[in-house]
Amino acid sequence: MKIKLVAVAALAAFSGSAYAQSSVTLYGVIDSGLLYQNAAGASAIPALNKNGGKVFAFKDGGIYASNWGMRGTEDIGGGYKVNFKLQGTFNSGTGALGLSGTGNGNAIFSQYATIGVSSPYGRVDVGRQIVPMIWAMYDTDARGSQYFGSILTAWVGLNQATGWIPVTTNGSIGALYDDNAIVYQSPTFGGVSFALEYAPGGVAGQFQGSTRESAVLKYANYGLHLSAVYYNGHDTNPYAVTPAGVVSVAPAGVDNNRFYYLGAMYTFRGISVSASWANGRNPSHTERANVDMYSAGLGYAFSPALHVSSGFYYLKDRNHSANHSAEISLAVDYSLSKRTTLYAEAARVDNHGNNMGQMIVYGEPTAPNRSTIGAMIGIRHSF
Repeated sequence: MKIKLVAVAALAAFSGSAYAQSSVTLYGVIDSGLLYQNAAGASAIPALNKNGGKVFAFKDGGIYASNWGMRGTEDIGGGYKVNFKLQGTFNSGTGALGLSGTGNGNAIFSQYATIGVSSPYGRVDVGRQIVPMIWAMYDTDARGSQYFGSILTAWVGLNQATGWIPVTTNGSIGALYDDNAIVYQSPTFGGVSFALEYAPGGVAGQFQGSTRESAVLKYANYGLHLSAVYYNGHDTNPYAVTPAGVVSVAPAGVDNNRFYYLGAMYTFRGISVSASWANGRNPSHTERANVDMYSAGLGYAFSPALHVSSGFYYLKDRNHSANHSAEISLAVDYSLSKRTTLYAEAARVDNHGNNMGQMIVYGEPTAPNRSTIGAMIGIRHSF
C-alpha cells in the first residue's frame, strides 16, 4: 500500500511539473469613447477626400484599438521556449473585426498570428505581426504612438500623402503590420538591442515581389531611449484609384517603399521629452513620394495614476512645397485601477495641399487643405 501511495505521489508531482512548463493566457482590451471633429474627411484616400462636415461619433480606440487574443509558452528546457500569439482587433462600437493585410477583408487575428522560439541568444517569431519599427517609434514618442495625435497618426498621414490606398493595413511607406514576417529580436547588451525582419513575398517568378525587410537598433538605459529604423519593401501599394474605382495592381518586384527613422526620448523624475526625424520615399520613383516627418513631445506624470502628454508632428512633401501638415495634441490619462483608465484628448491639425490628410485619431479621416479640431473622451479596460 505504501509503495502504491509513493508511486501515486510521484506521478502527481511529475504531472504537475510537466503542466507547469506550459501556459496559455486569454486576454483583451476594450477601448471606447466619444469623438467630436469639426471638419471630418469624406475618405482616407487623398484622391477622394474632401470636407465632410462636423462629426460626433462613438469611436473605438482613443488610446489603442480594442483587441482580444491568446498567448502561450512551452518550456522545452535548456533556456529554450516555444511561444505562440494570436491577437486581433475589433470595433467595440459594432463588433466588426479588424482589417487584414491582404485585401481579403476583415481578419480574426489582424495583429498577431505567430509561432516562435526564444532562447538566451534571442527570439525568433514567424507570421503576421506588428513590425519592429513601430515599437522603436513607440519608445521615442512622449505620446506613446497612441491612436490619437501621436507619431502613429503622423506616420499614417505620411502614408496618405504618398498615395496609400487604405483598404488594407499594407502601408505604402513603412508598415504597422507585416504578413508572413520572420523577425529576430536580439538579447539586450548594456542597454543595446537590435531586431531584423524579412518577409518573403511568395510571388511566382518574382523573387523580390511583395517582399519586406527591416532593421531596428535601440538603446534603453538611465531613462534614455534611442531608436534607429531602416525599412524597405517591394510592391507595397498594390492598389490604385481609377475612374472605375479601386483596382488591384499585380506585383512586379518594384522597390517602392523606403522608410528611415531616428528618435530619442529622455525621462527624468516623471518628465519625458521626445524628438524624432523620419523620411518616407518611393526609391524607384522619388518624384512620386518623398516626405519628411518631424516630431517633438513632452509628458509629465503627476502621480502613478495621473499622466499628461503632448506632441507636435510636422509633415513636409519635398516634391511639392505646398503640401505640408502640422498637428499639436494634448491628452490626460487617469488610472482608476491597474486595469481601467479614463482619458481626455484634444488636437488641432493644419493640412495644406490636396494630398495632406494627417489624422487626429487613427481611423477617422480629416479634411484636406484646411484646419481641423478634434476632441475625445473615453475609457479603456484590460482583462
